[in-house]
Amino acid sequence: MNGVASAYADIQWEQPHQPKNPDPCGYPHREIPPLASYAPQPDYMTGDDDLIKPKKLINPVKASKSHQELHRELLLNHKRGAGVENKSELQRVLEQRKREQMIKQRKLEEEARRKISPLEQELLKRQQKLEELEKEQEKLEEDNCNAPEFVKVKENLRRTSFTSSGEKEV
Repeated sequence: MNGVASAYADIQWEQPHQPKNPDPCGYPHREIPPLASYAPQPDYMTGDDDLIKPKKLINPVKASKSHQELHRELLLNHKRGAGVENKSELQRVLEQRKREQMIKQRKLEEEARRKISPLEQELLKRQQKLEELEKEQEKLEEDNCNAPEFVKVKENLRRTSFTSSGEKEV
């Protein structure tokens, strides 16, 4: 040949002299992916050096810190047996509906107790008036018990005189 090497030969010549990449997956200019320790390396990485090697795409959800922490917490809870519900989603929904119905029923009962019909209002007023009258009579009787005997006789005479005159007029 003319002593001029092809472009492919130049690339092959430069590759062994380049510093080795510490990345086991062969990713150029990248750090080790965060999930490299979790997932096994694909078989297509160990092939011919002259082929373009496809890169394994990283799932951004699994690579996120929050997802990893959540997954770790779920694994720990599963190992301990905490937070595991044996109820199906349907059972949970039905129980929630039942609770809501009970709350509505209690509210309706409470409103029914609060609402008083006009008849009940009138009866309550009369009952209060009667109770007040009874209290006044009890006070009068207590006062009479403490009063001297001549005052009691005088009141009895007044009552008898009013009733006898009332009976004569009728």
